[in-house]
Amino acid sequence: MSSNKDRKLRSQQWYGKLDRDGFIHRSWMKSQGFPDHAFDGRPVIGICNTWSEITPCNSHLRDIAEFVKRGVWEAGGVPLEFPAMSLGETQMRPTAMLFRNLLSMEVEESIRANPLDGVVLLGGCDKTTPGQVMGAASVNLPTAVISSGPMLNGKYRGRDIGSGTDVWKFSEQVRAGTMSLPEFLNAESCMSRSVGTCMTMGTASTMASLMEAMGLALPLNGTLPAVDSRRRVLAHLTGRRLVEMVHEDLTISKVLTREAFENAIKVNAAIGGSTNAVVHLLAMAGRLGVDLTLEDFDRLGREIPLLVNLMPSGKYLMEDFHYNGGVPVVLKRLSDQLHLDAPSISGGAIGEALDEVECFDDDVIRPMDNPVRPAAGIAVLKGNLCPNGAIIKPSAASEPLLKHRGKAVVFETIEDFKARVDAPDLDVDENSILVLKGCGPKGYPGMPEVGNMPLPRKLLEKGITDMVRLSDARMSGTAFGTVVLHISPEANEGGPLALVRNGDWIELDVEARQLHLDIPPDELIKRQTEWEAPETPHARGYYRLYIDHVLQADQGADLDFLVGGSGHVVTRESH
Repeated sequence: MSSNKDRKLRSQQWYGKLDRDGFIHRSWMKSQGFPDHAFDGRPVIGICNTWSEITPCNSHLRDIAEFVKRGVWEAGGVPLEFPAMSLGETQMRPTAMLFRNLLSMEVEESIRANPLDGVVLLGGCDKTTPGQVMGAASVNLPTAVISSGPMLNGKYRGRDIGSGTDVWKFSEQVRAGTMSLPEFLNAESCMSRSVGTCMTMGTASTMASLMEAMGLALPLNGTLPAVDSRRRVLAHLTGRRLVEMVHEDLTISKVLTREAFENAIKVNAAIGGSTNAVVHLLAMAGRLGVDLTLEDFDRLGREIPLLVNLMPSGKYLMEDFHYNGGVPVVLKRLSDQLHLDAPSISGGAIGEALDEVECFDDDVIRPMDNPVRPAAGIAVLKGNLCPNGAIIKPSAASEPLLKHRGKAVVFETIEDFKARVDAPDLDVDENSILVLKGCGPKGYPGMPEVGNMPLPRKLLEKGITDMVRLSDARMSGTAFGTVVLHISPEANEGGPLALVRNGDWIELDVEARQLHLDIPPDELIKRQTEWEAPETPHARGYYRLYIDHVLQADQGADLDFLVGGSGHVVTRESH
């Protein structure tokens, strides 16, 4: 990459002025102990930090920020840390996804409004990374991501347990009567042994790995454990590299190209990544003007094998993935499928240096001729029940259920589901299909992770462990099961999902990419004319703004007025 250290930087529009405005900008910053030469034209690097004690995944990011600062100073830049809204997946109601777009707005305007030449995004917990990247993409400065990293493997009764994945299993075992409540509570204290994100291939680990695969983070960002000292080294190197990127004018749009998104889709399949990556990548692409559609996920990922043997699609955890080579091994093994010449913030292409990459256990990261599954990409379904699409993760589903016909057992809301799912008189058997409405972007609001509905107790007691489940919701990347998600249009938008009734026959055929409600077309039309949109109780504030402007899942669930970007130019002064 060519470098031009004589180019006038954006921050000099604030700090380079020898007038009243320049006096104000410099003087107030000097109150923190910055010397004169901090404002002499060297790059100013923003550190956008989603640290929070209510977001356990990100609770160590203050420490990580200090190492970014070391790297920035070393390279001749000036680091300035600033906060951004932190989205704690395990703590926020009604769902952290509701606030992803709000975080993106805050990040976008914080970057644009301030004297920054580049930015390092510190995130990790599921929605923080995509929200930050969406906001930064709309400004288009040199940008890098440092993820918080996965927590250490959980340990319970002499074996590894995985966050999320084993929570769902243990919960169902308690409901089935095969695990005691004291055992359940003991496991709770054994699962989360350090700061960091879920150590399964949940959404946080997925997005961290994809940032690396897309070239927006340095190698091993996706897998280094949160408490490993090498993550601090990574932070230092990223801070140093960001200063160089400013001199090279290597902006985020030059890294996140169409080729980068295609690589991400393929890597997501190979690592068994979260279905949530679909809505996040679509939203990110929308900010950058990259032409990406739901169909691309099926077309590009369909034949990609599952190489990473990690929960919920396999048996290992993120520590094992990292110690055996991490994402670089996946890139090397997929090399003939990827755009290896796609750019990276490292200054070269993502394919550089892969010859030196080694895997130390081929059961953790499988070779191409011995995958966990031969085809693992997210499947995109179409049909009269989902005219704009729906998705399913075949690698986390039960093979016999991928082609299934059953009668619908319908729940109109999540409250209806919770009230009736364990009722002894619920008309359901193992061949039924559970249908949940009202959980899409507008309906909840925010599209929560409730798509992997718990099974009815009376079926659990019979030993049933999976059923076909359909909804307009999402599910955690740590979850599993034969679960059809993101049905679009959603029920609260008047999509066909809203019209399903108890006893309707539904056909799922994942191989044929079909989801069909088996009723006559004239009956479907009749139901549509009778349907009335439910009233929302949310009349004010961000909830109201979100409901009025959110796009459907197949478009990334961004707000319609946020698609695209405004750039970084602000001409008017503050005084």
